[in-house]
Amino acid sequence: MIFDVGGVLIRTEDRTPRAALEASLGLEPGQADEIVFNSPQGRAAQLGRITSAELWAWVQEKLGLDEAGLAQFRRAFFAGDQVNWALVTVAKELATRYRVAILSNFMDDLRRMLVEDYPLGHLFDPIVISAEEGIMKPDAAIYRRVLERLGCRPEEAVFIDDFAHNVEGARGVGLRAIHYRPGMDVGAELARWGVHTT
Repeated sequence: MIFDVGGVLIRTEDRTPRAALEASLGLEPGQADEIVFNSPQGRAAQLGRITSAELWAWVQEKLGLDEAGLAQFRRAFFAGDQVNWALVTVAKELATRYRVAILSNFMDDLRRMLVEDYPLGHLFDPIVISAEEGIMKPDAAIYRRVLERLGCRPEEAVFIDDFAHNVEGARGVGLRAIHYRPGMDVGAELARWGVHTT
């Protein structure tokens, strides 16, 4: 079982802090996400071409922030993020019978975050992060890489992600894949393939 992180295991459940941050900086709604994740620098960080420290230094310069302002930006940006405990419980149950892995498009600090900020890192092996691999979903190569580390064929694994293009990318290499949406009964979806959590 292969899980995405952002939007799946960890979700921005409260967008109020991020919206307030954008308003305080004169940004349009959603622009903070665009800057951090979807700008050329954000994508470069997720591909490991620049470090997360270099990304945040660029954000600081772009927005004209001092050190305290950058620290406040980072706190507010992530303040609404919460662990999806219902899905983590499913992952724990699956881990008693199957291998559970992470496949995430993220910067080079995700592994640290999964240990220090969110108590999740110990549950998953392998943890495959785009910044460490130099490739991002939906590139077929990154799905093949996690399958190689799991030691299984595509038809033996299930992948779950909140972005449709990543789900389609997984299906393109033969993985069974679930397009995750809030409130989804993942256990029921898995049961359709004969994968049971208990």
